[in-house]
Amino acid sequence: MPLWVFFLMVLTLSGGCHCSSHSPTLRMPRYADAIFTNSYRKVLGQLSARKLLQDIMSRQQAERSQEQGAKVWLRRQVDSMWEDRKQMALESILAALSQKLRWEYMHV
Repeated sequence: MPLWVFFLMVLTLSGGCHCSSHSPTLRMPRYADAIFTNSYRKVLGQLSARKLLQDIMSRQQAERSQEQGAKVWLRRQVDSMWEDRKQMALESILAALSQKLRWEYMHV
């Protein structure tokens, strides 16, 4: 058997043996790391999405409460204006009645 054939067989067998024996042991930790990394990324994505959703909901809640506060303030202003107008109307009615009564009292 020529020497170069012997070396070729040794290289082929050792190369194949080396790849097949160490490859699964090297691939398993990498595969496990990849699974962990993917799962970790999914969890981080879910946490980020949840936080974003909570921020959006709290902003909407703040806007609603601000709108309700503005509505209450506007209602109070309108009520105050109506009360002022009612009082002015009553005062003018009373002034007119008192003037009429005074006129009638003077002309009696």
